[in-house]
Amino acid sequence: MKGNLLYEGKAKRVYFVEGNDNNLILSYKSDATAFNGLKKATFEGKGKYNNLISAKVFEFLHEKGIKTHFKQALNDTEQLVIRTTIIPIEVVVRNIAAGSITKRLGIKEKTPFTPPLVELFYKNDELGDPLINNEHALFLTDAKEKDLMEIKQAALTINSYLQEFFKGIDLTLADFKLEFGRTLDGEIVLSDEISPDTCRLWDRKTGEKMDKDVFREDLGDLLKVYDTILNRLEAVK
Repeated sequence: MKGNLLYEGKAKRVYFVEGNDNNLILSYKSDATAFNGLKKATFEGKGKYNNLISAKVFEFLHEKGIKTHFKQALNDTEQLVIRTTIIPIEVVVRNIAAGSITKRLGIKEKTPFTPPLVELFYKNDELGDPLINNEHALFLTDAKEKDLMEIKQAALTINSYLQEFFKGIDLTLADFKLEFGRTLDGEIVLSDEISPDTCRLWDRKTGEKMDKDVFREDLGDLLKVYDTILNRLEAVK
């Protein structure tokens, strides 16, 4: 079923599916990177957590009517997805101030944003994924004005659902990153992954960080944190 390697990124390998041009297989790696790849480490078994957590998130979003590239988890580390061409824009939705925005704008961490903030970043490793505005996005990518409006509105809708989703397992969603892609027929759908690698999640009772910040800031055992999240999700009926 799995064909040749199409692409390898920091967190995943992407494979063709033999005999099916419309699907791909995402294989989650056990590597962790931070600060645009400047900090790297391998955590054996991490790929399983990102794959299975992301699968549960996408299944939930499907129930809410959100169109995504996800089809099904194939095993612990791989999932079958619809083939998309990623639009090189990272969409970050911020409910609470954390991370780069606190340094860029001097906003105190844990300051709430009402309504949530939506920021666009140009997906380009060589440039360090710089912050961009709509005009930059229109110039740098093939996205049109209506596409940007659609993507931003989708991101806010997804945010409202994800806040509900994570609250159900006693986590606060501070912020998260989304990527969107075009299917072979041109439809824009949510793509990539939604996992503790791409979300900032805080325990609602203790305030403990439950995401890749554990690795970024050397706060403890990353695998233990990811295991806790998966166990909470599996306990939800």
